[in-house]
Amino acid sequence: MKKVGIIGAGISGLYIANLFKKKSDYQVMIFEKNNLINLEEGYGIQLSVNGVKLLNEIEFDKLKNDQKFNPKKINFYSDKNLSKICELNISDFNLENCRYTTLKRSNLINFLKKDVEDLIRFNHSISKIDQDNQRIQLIFENNENFECDYLIVSDGVFSKSKSLISINKNQPKYNNTLAIRGMIPNSPKIDNENISLFLGSDFHQVIYPVSQNGDLNLIAIMKYELTLEQQKNFSLFKEDSFVKKVLEKIPKKNKEFFEKIKELKVFPVFVSRDFFKSKNNKIHFIGDAFFAFPPSFAQGASQSIEGAYELFKSIENKTESDFFQNRVIKTQMINNRSKFNQFVFHLSNPINVFFRNIFLKKFIKNKKFLDSYLGKIYHN
Repeated sequence: MKKVGIIGAGISGLYIANLFKKKSDYQVMIFEKNNLINLEEGYGIQLSVNGVKLLNEIEFDKLKNDQKFNPKKINFYSDKNLSKICELNISDFNLENCRYTTLKRSNLINFLKKDVEDLIRFNHSISKIDQDNQRIQLIFENNENFECDYLIVSDGVFSKSKSLISINKNQPKYNNTLAIRGMIPNSPKIDNENISLFLGSDFHQVIYPVSQNGDLNLIAIMKYELTLEQQKNFSLFKEDSFVKKVLEKIPKKNKEFFEKIKELKVFPVFVSRDFFKSKNNKIHFIGDAFFAFPPSFAQGASQSIEGAYELFKSIENKTESDFFQNRVIKTQMINNRSKFNQFVFHLSNPINVFFRNIFLKKFIKNKKFLDSYLGKIYHN
């Protein structure tokens, strides 16, 4: 029996643990540095068909319908006057029993942890990873240790494990944007059956339903310069004075959506600089620990799931040496689209905006373009 150690109880770590648990050939243990999994974060997650299809392998399709939603369209708006530019029918990419899905992050985490909760060891912060022997030894700050045949690292964009494995820390970089998240009530100005995307100058926001009862998730991405000192000061983003300063910069027409926002959170967006591969072919990275890209393509959760599934299959089929390069190819595709989307969404010059809107209306109806730009991602 092979022993698998997983560092980090996020989406990717919990998902791959579910896959391994179904196989009697593996003994799995998840190590989480915190004393619990935070389920208070009510903000939303979007799952495209590629993510839903893989989640269905662990019976995601049986999750109660009142805990998720299936929007059919993305409506594009100009934030200057909130006028509609065009709409994209994302339901065209749906498969049988695999539909574009939105839900609260807490509901997805609850679903992922219910069958592997007994495998999670909380308050286990990694302090050393010993690779000298044939097996990998994990040593934690509480002086406990664990030996495993495979180590899967899923501890986020600021992966501590990565810095322990290599002196090349490969630190992420600030994306020059802040993310503003929260939940808002229904509004007559919002299509609460679909996804609404507002494009503005150095700013865009997305509003979408996350359940059948009318809960709406809001996430805004705003260009915002921070000094190096500010980037490292995470307590800054909880200070009322700083949050107020950020909210004052929201475009005038969008501000009304923030008047009744609940669970408001502001945080800096960090992205990966490059890919990192361990010299030990029994150590692998998934989720944001593998690569974090700008949140402008709504693929964060789906790619965490997709990467975890690919790693599981490669270990099961003993082809793990191919995992890294295959995942890099897909991730580069996502990263390029995410950066391009952010650039297009944030245009400010009126002439550029005018032509952007014309091209949006044209390409959003072009099946060949959509199959290439979205289909290659959604249909893994």
